Amino acid sequence: MKPSLLLTDLGGVLLTNGWDRNTRRALAEHFCIPVPVMEECHRLTYDTYEAGKTDIWTYLDRVVFFEPRPYTPQEVFEFILEQASPIPEMIALVKELKARHGFKIGVVSNEGREIAEDRVRRFALGEFIDFFVISGFVGMRKPDLGIWKLALDIAQVAPGEAAYLEDRRMFADVAATLGLRSVWHRDAAHTREALAALGWD
Repeated sequence: MKPSLLLTDLGGVLLTNGWDRNTRRALAEHFCIPVPVMEECHRLTYDTYEAGKTDIWTYLDRVVFFEPRPYTPQEVFEFILEQASPIPEMIALVKELKARHGFKIGVVSNEGREIAEDRVRRFALGEFIDFFVISGFVGMRKPDLGIWKLALDIAQVAPGEAAYLEDRRMFADVAATLGLRSVWHRDAAHTREALAALGWD
């Protein structure tokens, strides 16, 4: 039986990552912040931001503005947002398969609230995605099984009725322990083949 629900990550599948190591390095170089210092501050506090325990301004205070800077938090935040871009072939694939097979789509993603809000709006994701379960809103982060369970509860489907796209192999494997039909995404061609094998050709 082919699934009735597609769950997907955002960063690395439909969009570039919102705030990964490469983006942090670009920001550190652009704003002349020593990379090791920024990475250590990030490591100590990012979990609290991504889980919705703090906002982006508190996070930036801890990671960038722990000493005076000749630029503003708003400038840094805008730089972060500008790094995002869509992955057109994957968005086209998901839209095509949804139109053909009529399944629902939900996002399960680890992202901070403000970054996620901008990405959802900027790339008009609500036009084809039915619901979003994002760590900064729900207070859980992958690989916490609760975040996938919440998505299944929202959709009211059993795990075996859902496929899941994820570019991080560990998260794909963890989701599979719930019974989700996980696809480890590496590129659009392989993912198309994997979804066809589930009945979405």
